[in-house]
Amino acid sequence: MTDINAAISAAASGMRAQTVRMRIAAENVANANSAGANPNEEPFRRRIPLLETTTLASGAQGVEVRGAAFDMTEFRTEYNPSHPAAGEDGYVRLPNVDTLVEMMDLREATRAYEANLNMIEAARGMTNRALELLRR
Repeated sequence: MTDINAAISAAASGMRAQTVRMRIAAENVANANSAGANPNEEPFRRRIPLLETTTLASGAQGVEVRGAAFDMTEFRTEYNPSHPAAGEDGYVRLPNVDTLVEMMDLREATRAYEANLNMIEAARGMTNRALELLRR
């Protein structure tokens, strides 16, 4: 496999990983206010994607998603005694999701996705230019 194909496969693995990061961030934001149905039920717990370096079939170093881990930080609490999930003290446990952090993660994943896409476009452009030279 050529170096250009290896570069494309590495960038493609990066795009796949960033897509998973974006999906997990979107799930976190979507559930940012999802409390449990009763005081004994845990609210939604934030997830963090686990990315790992891997050697691709092309021999290039790529990235692979190994799953997602739960963020074990404390849940937020809010005083709302009328909520069905409120404890005896009137506080409701809410997800440990900070939408600002999730939006920053989403923006970073989007930028990384775009950078990998630009790498693929550059590699394709180089291949096309080389083919044009060979046709002359």
